[in-house]
Amino acid sequence: MREYLDLVEHVLSHGFPTEDRTGTGTLSVFGYQLRLDLEKGFPLITTKKMPFRLIVSELLWFLRAETNIRYLVQHNNHIWDDWPFERYRQSEAYAGETMAAFADRVRDDAEFAARWGDLGPVYGKQWRCWQGPDGTVHDQVGGVVETIRTNPHSRRMLVVAYNPGEVTKMALPPCHALFQFYVNQGRLSCQLYQRSADVFLGVPFNIASYALLTSLVAQVTGLQVGEFIHTFGDVHIYRNHIDQCKLQLTREPLALPKLALNPAVGELDAFTMQDIQLVGYRAHPAIQGEVSV
Repeated sequence: MREYLDLVEHVLSHGFPTEDRTGTGTLSVFGYQLRLDLEKGFPLITTKKMPFRLIVSELLWFLRAETNIRYLVQHNNHIWDDWPFERYRQSEAYAGETMAAFADRVRDDAEFAARWGDLGPVYGKQWRCWQGPDGTVHDQVGGVVETIRTNPHSRRMLVVAYNPGEVTKMALPPCHALFQFYVNQGRLSCQLYQRSADVFLGVPFNIASYALLTSLVAQVTGLQVGEFIHTFGDVHIYRNHIDQCKLQLTREPLALPKLALNPAVGELDAFTMQDIQLVGYRAHPAIQGEVSV
């Protein structure tokens, strides 16, 4: 996917050295936009192999309004383990376990998971159970789907994850802060605003996740997919990912795969892992990189 490589090259060429809260340091630019036509193929990058099943299980976790990592680790998805493990490691309850042992215990012990596996009111809570000042709970995603069905040209089809009233309670304030849907000529498009974007590790997941979300919503509202537009605030490459990004720039992108959804699914909450398949994905070998927490 050439558009992603253009982003990598732009940040490497124009990024300013900055310090950050993790202590790792970055090359950073402010403001960038990708536009991807989803009819041309599913935008899972091919210059390194991506774990599509992790992207699917994370999105379904969001849509279930989950905030505890137990659902994820039960699906062998460990991309959110670092944050609750670090909280556990700093507690008096910590007994020297590895992060892998911690995740196993979250998976197998519901009481332990309830105490230590929760991330606070992160994406799933905000998407599906945003609580107003009067206590009213708002299902933002469900409301948007209903609006697409009944008033598809509305300019109010937004979902906001960055809730100032609850952000201090979250393990990680939402990086992909808000998204908006748009319908034109039978095609559904989505624009995401991402306040903070880790180019090497996070952005490939974010692109695929929102392309998948757009595809699921398009199916249940009877539309075709349109564009995914990815708008960035602070977009950065961590210093310990620079060599990996340069390696990707030496690789030629391969043809994009196709997304295959179970056509019998008509409601967003009815999708399961088995209903979502990727066809024809070929990629260069995976490239490892450390998460900065």
